[in-house]
Amino acid sequence: MSPTTTTILTSSLATGTIITASSYHWLMAWIGLEMNTLAIIPMISKQHHPRATEAATKYFLTQAAASALILFASTVNAWQNGTWDIINLTNPTANMMLTMALAMKLGLAPMHFWLPEVLQGSTMKTAMIIATWQKLAPMALIYQTSNNLSTPTLLTMGIISAMLGGWAGLNQTQTRKIMAYSSIAHLGWMATITTIMPHILLLNLTLYLLMTTSMFFTLVLLNSKNIKDMATSWTASPSTSATAMLILLSLGGLPPLTGFMPKWLILEELTTQNLTMTATIMAMSALLSLFFYLRLSYSSTITLSPNTTTTKHKWRFKQTTNTTLLTLTLPTSVLMLPMTPMLT
Repeated sequence: MSPTTTTILTSSLATGTIITASSYHWLMAWIGLEMNTLAIIPMISKQHHPRATEAATKYFLTQAAASALILFASTVNAWQNGTWDIINLTNPTANMMLTMALAMKLGLAPMHFWLPEVLQGSTMKTAMIIATWQKLAPMALIYQTSNNLSTPTLLTMGIISAMLGGWAGLNQTQTRKIMAYSSIAHLGWMATITTIMPHILLLNLTLYLLMTTSMFFTLVLLNSKNIKDMATSWTASPSTSATAMLILLSLGGLPPLTGFMPKWLILEELTTQNLTMTATIMAMSALLSLFFYLRLSYSSTITLSPNTTTTKHKWRFKQTTNTTLLTLTLPTSVLMLPMTPMLT
């Protein structure tokens, strides 16, 4: 893809998200979401491979259906209340439709089926954009309408997402699919806290974006597309392998790493609201996710792959990928737990 095309698509992607996040009118929010969708589709299908074309088609159909549902929900609300303001979504039917549409946009269970397939059909960098930047616009709408959304629906979807993200991820060997199920599980945690404490949702989203960006960038550096590649990655770069282990454990939510902070705060708030059963199920589902993070970190740093040659090192060429992004996101995605009192 030419630099001009890449610039146009990237700027359209950024503009779409900014329009949605800053809009006050439902039609402007919808326009931003459509710009976002149309900009990412050429990025997904640029490989000229049947799997990439399939991924782009699935992404387009899902996002178009979700956008249409958002437009329908806002029209129903305007018909009843005579207002197109985002914060004045008071019609119960419109609320339910909007919740479902945004869940489809994000990839929350049970509308999650497109996310692993699309990520697997994309390149690693495009998968990183879908799993991080593409979550911002729907999350901005969820944050603005959090007072009106249905709490039982979001709690149910959150529990299903957290459990399904853990269960389905256990069976995967491809790193992109593992990251997709990891994303579904994290979005489940965000959904449970949305209507109870929206500022914890923002904190969780920020930390999720930092950790996921770091993990994807590490996978790009190590060129690891499945668990087998992870097992031999230490020969290419031992330090990056150790980094991958720390980020994976942080994603799993182990103290004293950053990933423990949002889980701790969400469980604390759920128990304060007398949602003890929900908190227990969420904590148990975190163990499922932790299993496949541990398996990945174990295979990347603790085990030696069976080698047919006696040498333990690959040829190490000069690194061509720019590592600035990893340098910026790594400290925050691993070492921020002591800052918890400042952030809450």
